[in-house]
Formats: sequence, structure tokens, C-alpha cells
Amino acid sequence: MKEITLRYGANPYQVPARVFLSESELPFQVLSGAPGYINLLDALNSWQLVKELSAALGLPAAASFKHVSPSGAAVGLPLSEILKKIYFVEDLELSPLACAYARSRGADRMSSFGDWIALSDRVDVSAARLIAREVSDGIIAPSYDPEALEILSKKKKGKYVVIQIDPAYEAGPIEKREVYGISFEQHRNDRVVRRDDLRNIVTSAKNLPEAAMRDMIVAWITLKYTQSNSVCFVKDGQVIGVGAGQQSRVHCVRLAGTKADLWYLRQHPRVLALPFQAAITRPDRDNAIDQFLQPDVTVAEKTAWKERFTEIPQPLIAEERRSWLNTQKGVTLGSDAFFPFRDSIDRAAMSGVEYVLEPGGSNRDEEVIQAANDYGMTMVFSGVRLFHH
Repeated sequence: MKEITLRYGANPYQVPARVFLSESELPFQVLSGAPGYINLLDALNSWQLVKELSAALGLPAAASFKHVSPSGAAVGLPLSEILKKIYFVEDLELSPLACAYARSRGADRMSSFGDWIALSDRVDVSAARLIAREVSDGIIAPSYDPEALEILSKKKKGKYVVIQIDPAYEAGPIEKREVYGISFEQHRNDRVVRRDDLRNIVTSAKNLPEAAMRDMIVAWITLKYTQSNSVCFVKDGQVIGVGAGQQSRVHCVRLAGTKADLWYLRQHPRVLALPFQAAITRPDRDNAIDQFLQPDVTVAEKTAWKERFTEIPQPLIAEERRSWLNTQKGVTLGSDAFFPFRDSIDRAAMSGVEYVLEPGGSNRDEEVIQAANDYGMTMVFSGVRLFHH
């Protein structure tokens, strides 16, 4: 098939809409449901991310996309008992691929509500069962076990979008787009990360363990497919906070840092022990936890907790939050372009960042390096900018 007609474009009044290839067949087929314009933008961007991430690290990879940027991405490392609990997967036997998706969705479960999923490997029953019970729009993967496809095809009463893409497909070297009737053309961003890109350590601290190198690679590839300006925080092979599409880099860091903090605060013993009502759904739990963890909870919000908790919990005070966040260590911060001021490094230090990956090239590089030195961070200048629009 060379063309798929879509119901509409980005908005319902934008018709007609289609996706097509002029000179060859489309490299994917729709196995279930009817994808929309934004679905396919998410699908094709997220597929590139997981394909490249899996190839770089030799592990199954997953991404959870919303509005053409990842809310999370991860490789399939095993989950600790605490992560199983905060990702609501304690009752499931998880394959490595399912672990990758649980991690990618668990980074920011609120943002992942109604996500698009990309998986690097053949979808097994374990991954399908996990996906079947989460609120999601669709999935793209290279293939599906028959039972896994049956599970996914029943989701949303048969309307769940399931796409199978040819893993051997490679786009041509030149990509084009049209904006306001004007055509743009550039060489596709086919620059892949290499271990040599991580050799230029510019700080006094030179410690860069294998786990940090892995997390820098996760950051690099995630940022390559995230709307710029963008930064991400990574720990243990998974993104734990993304700041995408902000006009100021420090605002990217604040946004991503806040998400990383919330991810870690979800592991606080008081949060793990929240007395939820038995019938509360997973999305409602996510909303309740997010509300519980906000620094200023209103009286009205506390009153609404009666519907979610068997008893009203006492929120964490500022000192408790800060004390817990101070135990966060080993986080990697990646940036798609240089840090123009030290303010981003100062904010990153508050979220347990010990390793930083950025291109370098600012007039204030020395100021930024000094900030990293002040906190004992290891900073790598890759020399490669990763803007994506």
C-alpha cells in the first residue's frame, strides 16, 4: 500500500489528510484500528527512538510518546520491588520488553495517560497484557506474537491502533517538509551515538562508570527525538524526567527536574503506604499521588481525597521532601544543546545529578564547567547538537 487516507489532520477541520509514499510501498501496515495524523507522527518518531536505542545498547527498548515527544523512554532492565509497586505491576510476570515499557510509562505516568507506545522487539504476551490495562492510543512494533496481537486487537472494543513496521526499512538520506506552502529540505539526522562521543570529559571529576555511559546514551537518543529545546534526566537505563519544547534551557531543566523529583518522591515510604480506596483506578491513583506530592495542597483538594483514600493522609512537609530528595544519587542530565549559564547545573544538583552530557560550545563554557566542578559532577562535551523540530 502506497497511501492511507486519514479522517483528518492535526484537527478535525483539517481535511483532507493522508500519508503516502510516491515511489514505493509504505513500510508499515495497520493490523487493528484506524490511526490518525498525530498517531502516525508519534509512531514514526517513537519507532526511530526505540530502534536506535535497542541497537546502541543491545537491550529491548520502549518509548511512551505524547504529542511528538517522549514522556518516557527506557531499556528492559529488571525492576526493583519498589519500582514494581509504583508502576502498578506487582501482579504481573514481566518479560524484558514489558519491563522496558513499564519503565518508560513509569517515568511520568500522568503525561503517559493516552500515550503512543513504541517497542523495539517482537511484542510478547507479557508486554501485551501490561499494555491492555493501561490507557493508550496505539502501538508500533516490528512484529507481534499471535496471542499478543489478539489481546491488543480487543482493546478499546477493537479500535486500538496496532501498527507493524518493517524493521529493515531505512529512510533516504534527504527529508522534506512543507510549511505555509514553502518546501524545506535537509539531510536526515542519521548521526548515531558512538562511545568516542563520551570521551571528552571537561571537569575535574573524571569518573564515568559503565552505568553512567549507558544512561548518557539513553539521554542522547531520547533527546534526538524530543522537541527542542530539550533536556532529560536518566537513571538506571530509563528517563525519569523530560523537559521538551521550552524556549529557555533552564526552564527545560526545571520542568524535567520537577518530574524527576516526583518520580523519586513516589518511592517515599509515606507515598508507598497511602491508604487508597480499594476500587480506585490506576489513573485516579496517579492523579491522587501527583496531587499529594504538590508542595501546596489546598483545602478543597484535601476534601476531595475522601473519595480516594480510606483516611486523609498528612502531606509531606517541605523539610521531609527535601530530606528525601537529598538521598537521590547517580542521575545523568542530558541536554540537546549547550548550557548558556550555570543556573541549569545549580538546579540539576538539587535532583541528584552526578553526570552531565551536553555538546559544549557556549561562550560561558568555563562558567558551566566550574559549576559542575563545584558539585563534583562529571561533565562530558559531546560536540554534537541534537535539535529536533
